[in-house]
Amino acid sequence: MSVRVRFAPSPTGPLHMGGVRTALYNYLFAKKHKGSFLLRIEDTDQTRYIPGAEAYIMDALTWCGLPWDEGPGKDGPYGPYRQSERKALYKQYAMQLVDGGNAYYAFDTPEELDEMRKRIEKEKSGNPQYDCRTRGEMKNSLTMPETEVKQRIESGEPFVIRVKTPEDEEVVVNDLIRGTVRVNSHLLDDKVLFKSDGMPTYHLANVVDDYLMKITHVIRGEEWLPSAPLHVLLYRYLGWSDNMPAFAHLPLLLKPDGHGKLSKRDGDRLGFPVFPLQWTDPESGSISRGYREDGYFPEAFINILALLGWNPGTEQELFSMQELIDTFSLERVGKAGARFDPDKARWFNHQYLQKKPVTDIADGFEKVLKDKGHHADRETLHQIVALVRERADFIHELWEQSDFFFEAPHDYEPGFVKKKWKGDTSALMRKLARTLETMEQFDVNSIDRVIQSFMEENALNPGKLMPGLRLALVGAGRGPDVKEIMAMIGKKEVIDRIEKAVDTLPDES
Repeated sequence: MSVRVRFAPSPTGPLHMGGVRTALYNYLFAKKHKGSFLLRIEDTDQTRYIPGAEAYIMDALTWCGLPWDEGPGKDGPYGPYRQSERKALYKQYAMQLVDGGNAYYAFDTPEELDEMRKRIEKEKSGNPQYDCRTRGEMKNSLTMPETEVKQRIESGEPFVIRVKTPEDEEVVVNDLIRGTVRVNSHLLDDKVLFKSDGMPTYHLANVVDDYLMKITHVIRGEEWLPSAPLHVLLYRYLGWSDNMPAFAHLPLLLKPDGHGKLSKRDGDRLGFPVFPLQWTDPESGSISRGYREDGYFPEAFINILALLGWNPGTEQELFSMQELIDTFSLERVGKAGARFDPDKARWFNHQYLQKKPVTDIADGFEKVLKDKGHHADRETLHQIVALVRERADFIHELWEQSDFFFEAPHDYEPGFVKKKWKGDTSALMRKLARTLETMEQFDVNSIDRVIQSFMEENALNPGKLMPGLRLALVGAGRGPDVKEIMAMIGKKEVIDRIEKAVDTLPDES
């Protein structure tokens, strides 16, 4: 049977990076086995639906380079791929469960449910939930005559359909990552499968859809592991045990300190995004940062996520998408939570910045320059990028490393001035400026020869001359080789900057 996997997010807000990792592992598994990767929008909970969230999810997957084979916009033989558009399908399966004695109607009001939970909490007699212990005391078709049930339904009284869990049975979940998981059914509650608004809950809809869409492997987050026994029961109750998919529950993404699940609050507190793209809340208007807008390359973001929970078994850290597909296996996904390290994330982006063609980086840098009110021809841009990119993690940081190519220093770094602009530096700079004025060619090699001759004639070592020259040209102790800077900005600008520094900085410090 051909491998078929699905990523099934709910459009209740922006897609967390943990969700992207789930999508990535599904995608890699599908492509490794020449299978299909489906996107299914699970929008059964209309009360939590957030406008714009579905489009955000699809935009995020597209930016990450995770195209789906079937899903919204790519119809296949098992559509539609939004659960709200499959509404008519689910009731028949809910009724099949009721008719088979594996589910029942429940008419309890929210107040009655609350009262039941409070009573159990007060008595400390078990979990405060609707289950095999409490259902016999509630308003449902297990405790009412059939005629009363029929009358309540025909009169339009609100009801839900709940699964009838066994009273004392060991439910076994075979997980590809965690091995055999055994849960006694008396710990399970009678989950709602079909709501009073005519929509299924996640539990019914995902089982029905996985079966009808011929999903072979359900790869999802650890938070769904407690629901897996219920899903195993539903496959059995619906007569689909022979077609039940294999389950794999992925480890949590943890905070940078390793304690607890990574959340948006952690990102806000520590200064990093947890969403792939920037998200604007449609109600509050608040903006949450995104990896794309923060300057991360999608390839770097994917590389980061791939290694949060999966170990290739080698020392290799940088992977192309094809290398990930070729190497990935669920057997090497761990059980323990994976700690997210924002500094390591920057490191990944730095590596990709160094690997990218200069022309690609120049395209991005050109936009940064435009925002700063500057322009440079392509050859100049390529030269600058090649000189400074080693010092940057992001394209936008290239400006911080190269602003002196476009603007003379507005001020001078006080600490560097104190260390390097000594009593005779002004006189040396004046003398050097007069020497540079005589040059006809002003390329790197010519500049190097003239500076070497100048130091020999004046009995100087580089430490005596070059820091002061860098300070005059850059305003600080940063930047590539001084001779490269000089050749790029030209003779007149070099001399103007030296003269400005001499006029501005003190003769003694």
